[in-house]
Amino acid sequence: MRELARRMQVSPGTICAVEKGTTGLSLTRLEQFADALGTTPTELLQPGRNTPATAPADTAGAAHWRSFPPMDLDAVTAAAIATFVDTGYHGSTMRTIAQRAGMSLSGVYHYYPSKQLILVTILDLTMDEVEWRTHGAAAEADEPLRRLQFEVEALALFHTLRADLAFIGSSEMRSLEQPDRTRIAGRRSAIQHLIDRDIRAAIAEGSALCSTPLETGRAISTMCTSLPQWFDTSGPTSAQEIAERYAQMALQMIGASG
Repeated sequence: MRELARRMQVSPGTICAVEKGTTGLSLTRLEQFADALGTTPTELLQPGRNTPATAPADTAGAAHWRSFPPMDLDAVTAAAIATFVDTGYHGSTMRTIAQRAGMSLSGVYHYYPSKQLILVTILDLTMDEVEWRTHGAAAEADEPLRRLQFEVEALALFHTLRADLAFIGSSEMRSLEQPDRTRIAGRRSAIQHLIDRDIRAAIAEGSALCSTPLETGRAISTMCTSLPQWFDTSGPTSAQEIAERYAQMALQMIGASG
């Protein structure tokens, strides 16, 4: 496992999480696994192979993308997430992460040779979650407006119920080094393109009236990504209520009919 993690430049904890199905497996990550193992994505997905699921096993079902059970994270990743949220990437050290994880400094370095690799692992984990949830949401609808509604709901839920991951994803992209910055930025752009696609499709079929689809799509995404800055799970409004309201607001913003 450690050798595979080294070749993929991720932590053994990430490999373990994918193996157990507690984190999603995106197409990008599948291609990385295939390359590291000297095979092809198609071969990895052949029946009989012990391959990870595209979403955590306990979230199967029609509403799985709306389910947010506690994440099964290794101690270092969990400690790093909390530390990065509290003090930022540049304000954190491997020593403070080790202290928070209740481990020795050498123990942390055993799994993560650098703080940068921890950040990459966290941001890949973030995008894995965003990808399988938004794609799962979109797959439940056949019409552009319904797809957009579910995609925005999924994004809003993620940014309220996985707020720490979402906060790091928003604030620490600038701390990523190349080539990971470009790679993860590409994954983020692909999610935006889902929203753009369905706005354009709704306009084309006449179910929405919007003269600025590109700008409106960015505004919809931004209102979701800003949720960790103010939403409080202990407040009077639930995450599900906020997500549904945001989804309706998105439809209003593009001039959806009906």
